[in-house]
Amino acid sequence: MDLYLVGYMMCVWLSSWRVLGGYPIWWSLALGQQYSSLGSQPILCGSIPGLVPKQLRFCRNYIEIMPSVAEGVKLGIQECQHQFRGRRWNCTTIKDNLAIFGPVLDKATRESAFVHAIASAGVAFAVTRSCAEGTSTMCGCDSHHKGPPGEGWKWGGCSEDAEFGVLVSREFADARENRPDARSAMNRHNNEAGRTTILDHMHLRCKCHGLSGSCEVKTCWWAQPDFRMLGDYLKDKYDSASEMVVEKHRESRGWVETLRAKYAFFKHPTERDMVYYEGSPNFCEPNQETGSFGTRDRACNVSSHGIEGCDLLCCGRGHNTRTEKRKEKCHCIFHWCCYVSCQECVRVYDVHTCK
Repeated sequence: MDLYLVGYMMCVWLSSWRVLGGYPIWWSLALGQQYSSLGSQPILCGSIPGLVPKQLRFCRNYIEIMPSVAEGVKLGIQECQHQFRGRRWNCTTIKDNLAIFGPVLDKATRESAFVHAIASAGVAFAVTRSCAEGTSTMCGCDSHHKGPPGEGWKWGGCSEDAEFGVLVSREFADARENRPDARSAMNRHNNEAGRTTILDHMHLRCKCHGLSGSCEVKTCWWAQPDFRMLGDYLKDKYDSASEMVVEKHRESRGWVETLRAKYAFFKHPTERDMVYYEGSPNFCEPNQETGSFGTRDRACNVSSHGIEGCDLLCCGRGHNTRTEKRKEKCHCIFHWCCYVSCQECVRVYDVHTCK
């Protein structure tokens, strides 16, 4: 790794204490030692970093749900890294750091909006899936939204109780967002936008029954969409996020900050839209203040004119090209019955990286 980048990462690590005050550092349980032991060892709620008193009470009262909460945050982080894999900021996490994204999320940017939305959606998704799989005794299948069956099918299987998962996510993830400032208002809004995406995309999933798969009868149940589809949808919401301005109001409890759309001629954001009120850095160069790692040595697509293309991803600095040999399976043959045999081929690829 570039020595300059190593030195920069150390600076980010040393300066991360400055952002922890308003940072959801409990997300670190998805990457650290706490996550790896949640499913197999007793959970010491007090050892999970960054929990506010309400979250600590939740953890102690509903301890069997906590592995799913951790799994949901991990799912959200992985989806963030997939969605931004070709962007200048690629959702990089920092190991052995409570502020797992560094100072990037200290600003009220689009990136912060997306991470809050996808993490909250991940918690709701994982808890809902866990309940349907029967891993928790305090929740299970949804029996409240069935209604009469349709023509040619009947209710069966286990309908996923997404409303319970959303409730858990709202109670836990939003517990720390109770301050009367603009950032808490933004985080609450984006958390809810992520969770609402799940409820909006619940659908019937069916299985056929009958001789030779004739589908004489179908049993159906309510199911969540694939999380990748949720990530795609929220990525579109990121691209169309609404810029806001902060307004202060005097109330009985003191000064309260709220958000208002910056441009009145645009459609007012709904609960399904993401909001932000600070601009993003360009992420072209390493910057310990913003948390940018820069794009040096990042792989780019030389044939693309999009953000993942070498022109934009490399910020006009140009790119290097090298050849790389890769071993791959080839000339595969199916043998009856039932296995596949393949040869191993060496293929040469051009790899382009930013200067």
